[in-house]
Amino acid sequence: MRLLHTMLRVGDLDRSIKFYTEILGMTLLRQKDYPEGKFTLAFLGYGNEQENTVLELTHNWDTSSYELGKGFGHLAIAVDDVYQATEQIRQQGGKILRDAGPMNAGSTIIAFVEDPDGYQIELLTEKSIS
Repeated sequence: MRLLHTMLRVGDLDRSIKFYTEILGMTLLRQKDYPEGKFTLAFLGYGNEQENTVLELTHNWDTSSYELGKGFGHLAIAVDDVYQATEQIRQQGGKILRDAGPMNAGSTIIAFVEDPDGYQIELLTEKSIS
């Protein structure tokens, strides 16, 4: 078994695709409209779906925003340098929720950014995961 994807509902698909591709560097892997269901699915990631977990963005055509709720926490993305990634995201117009620095009660360097729909994304270095 393996984790295939995480799905997020988004209010403006083009805006979200732009954020994940231009600011976070993902690739749009595939996108399909479902006219009978009035929704579009877009799959993005850092590699192909056969070998990598990807992000599924679901856009219901008649919904422009969602309440995020209290159960979802955040996505996590490994970067080479959290300080550099945070500054690059800031320069590209991304919203920084927490600047790069040590986590509370620990030494792992993390940062948090927010996507256009309000979902939080944690940035951390690959070496801090092991």
